[in-house]
Amino acid sequence: MMLDLSRDINSLSNFKRNTNNFIDRLKETKSPLVLTINGVSELVVQSAEGYQQLLERIEYLETTAGIRQGLNELEKGQAVAAIPALETLKTKLQQPQA
Repeated sequence: MMLDLSRDINSLSNFKRNTNNFIDRLKETKSPLVLTINGVSELVVQSAEGYQQLLERIEYLETTAGIRQGLNELEKGQAVAAIPALETLKTKLQQPQA
């Protein structure tokens, strides 16, 4: 989903004149389109499917980063045994809020 500067940047005016063509291209490529106003990048338009794929990639990367962080903490001896950690959490959740 790499941005192609020769194809994926267009003026808002051109987008308005050729909306159907751009929608077809967005659906086909799943790649975002940068729209400019007075030569300045202002908006990004993307198909719903392309946006969903982007969200899924972000979720995957965040999950992977969390796992890596946990493994690094484990290697450094910063891990907490599961049962004591869960007991502490249970105690905290049962305390009335001040």
